Amino acid sequence: MPSSIFDSHAHYDDKSFDSDRDTLLEELPNRGICNLINCGADLSSSRASVELAGKYPYIYAAVGIHPECAKDAPADYLQQMEELVTKEKVVAVGEIGLDYHFEENAPKNVQKVLFENQILLAQKAGLPIIVHDRDAHGDTMELLRKRKPKGVVHCFSGSVEMAEECIRLGLYIGLGGAVTFKNARVPVAVAAAIPLDRMLMETDCPYMAPVPFRGKRNDSTLIAYTAARIAEIRGTTAGEILRASRRNAETLFKIHS
Repeated sequence: MPSSIFDSHAHYDDKSFDSDRDTLLEELPNRGICNLINCGADLSSSRASVELAGKYPYIYAAVGIHPECAKDAPADYLQQMEELVTKEKVVAVGEIGLDYHFEENAPKNVQKVLFENQILLAQKAGLPIIVHDRDAHGDTMELLRKRKPKGVVHCFSGSVEMAEECIRLGLYIGLGGAVTFKNARVPVAVAAAIPLDRMLMETDCPYMAPVPFRGKRNDSTLIAYTAARIAEIRGTTAGEILRASRRNAETLFKIHS
């Protein structure tokens, strides 16, 4: 299999991979994976991402504090992040953003300060951001318009119009297993509408496995199913989708294998 799958968003530090992480990660390059970005969700998982990137040549790291972890961020999180962004093979700040879905998450104003501070940190370091936006489209767009960072809106769940605005701002759109779901009207519309040169493929593994593996543990090889569905939507080939998204990811994250 040609190595054309660039997984722009994974979480291989997750505990669901504890039993077979090394076996799986050693095998992925033989199963079509050319590169992947392992994304942090807090300071601990960000450090784990850096460690994985140091261990495997094809893995790169993103470091950041996820909005669901905002209330646990230590007072000196920015100083710790400033150190993390200097580590070798750190290519983005993420995953960061806003999540208004769960009542137990930090208050909106706390999340917004954390998000904006991390955007500014990324810009200071010359890095793109990886954006998490769940049930927070309005406030997410307000900050993206204000700061105009480079990056990708991952697991994109907004409308076609929102995707078009993100692209006008210079951002990429991350698409994953959701486009294969039976009720996926809006993700399908977005996959059909956006320019091929602004699309990134991702898993969000171990989450968001595509049909026919929905509900099971996801991994980077299953991007092949997502690419096949997007190719069907767009009337092209999975190979073209994978090659384009690889080029886009290499451009955004400044990775040239």
